[in-house]
Amino acid sequence: MSLRVLQLNTLLTGGGTDDQCVKLAAGLHRAGVEVSLAGPDGREFSAVAKRLGVPLFDTGSEGWIKLRYIAVVARLIRKHRIQIVHGHHGRDYWPTILSALCSGRRPRIVLTRHLAKSPGSWPGRWLILGLCDALVACSNFVAKVLREGDADRKSPEVERHWRPPMRGNHSKIRVIYGGFELEHFQPVEPTSPAVAAMRQSWGVDPGQFVFGVVGGHMLPRGKGQREFLAAAAQVREQVPHARFLILGRGNMGEVLEQDIARLGLAGLARLPGYCTDMPTAMNALDCVVHPQIGTEAMPGVVIEAHACGRPVIASALDGIPEAFAMGGLGELVPSEDVPALARAMEAVALRLRPTMTDRRTVHDRVAARMSLERYVSDTLALYLELLERHRSTTE
Repeated sequence: MSLRVLQLNTLLTGGGTDDQCVKLAAGLHRAGVEVSLAGPDGREFSAVAKRLGVPLFDTGSEGWIKLRYIAVVARLIRKHRIQIVHGHHGRDYWPTILSALCSGRRPRIVLTRHLAKSPGSWPGRWLILGLCDALVACSNFVAKVLREGDADRKSPEVERHWRPPMRGNHSKIRVIYGGFELEHFQPVEPTSPAVAAMRQSWGVDPGQFVFGVVGGHMLPRGKGQREFLAAAAQVREQVPHARFLILGRGNMGEVLEQDIARLGLAGLARLPGYCTDMPTAMNALDCVVHPQIGTEAMPGVVIEAHACGRPVIASALDGIPEAFAMGGLGELVPSEDVPALARAMEAVALRLRPTMTDRRTVHDRVAARMSLERYVSDTLALYLELLERHRSTTE
């Protein structure tokens, strides 16, 4: 396919945005697109990109206000006659725009918003839509924030109080869901050796029901891990065979360990740390809990859990209900409502567990809308539309 695309990413250190950026590049590469990635080498996801066969242009240090990065990328655009430049992190929006404008090639500019809020600065909110060709929102909720803004004045989280909209041509805002490697996230029998070994590594017995929160836990409040432990203290009375795990990394470990001791959860709740085999972990958990308290665009953990046919209990805020609807197995609860969270956990633990047939049905429902192939196809269609529109206006 005669299409030359450059994905821009100045971080590549990990997280959902880097994951989606690299997966998109790899998917485009497999589809025959001449795609490359401009970013720093020696990072976690630069290694992932190279392993997946995506050419990486090492941009080195960013330089003062990213001027060096902009100059390097502008030269890459000229040299390789790039037709589409695509930036993913908010910090990369202006470098993407400026490198395209300085290249002399007039490539189409695509930006993706992976966060449930508009850019933080007023120049970004007022000018970016006028300078890019498309702004991709990763969920309908994100698109709603970009077009209309969102207010949640009663939330204890300051960032939720008011998220202002973007100014400009809102028709440039497109919704394209991210993609997941759902050939890996599949339902697996509980007796699978890999699943049994992981549960054993967690200190979990075969008859116990395991709840797990998956995600980083950074101060001050993480992703609701403390609320999860508070609910666990209520659940243990009604569900004595329940166990509670917090999978992920962050700087709240000491706080969470103190909560476990204070709530009398020693031996019932654990922090196994960061997991590198999430498909097996999702199958080893009996229920994934996502008690988010901050902003949330489109939680991948909900998609991956449902793809493995696992029930999910999640906060009913922002883009979470949209992700939950893909699988629809489990319950949504009000954010920060510990009693409601505990009731939902008890209900899920005490009802019949989904059969393998049920789990495969949920997987198929998720795969129909959230596959990596669909993500690549939708994005590629946008690229071609932008190029065709440009050709028609210049002829």
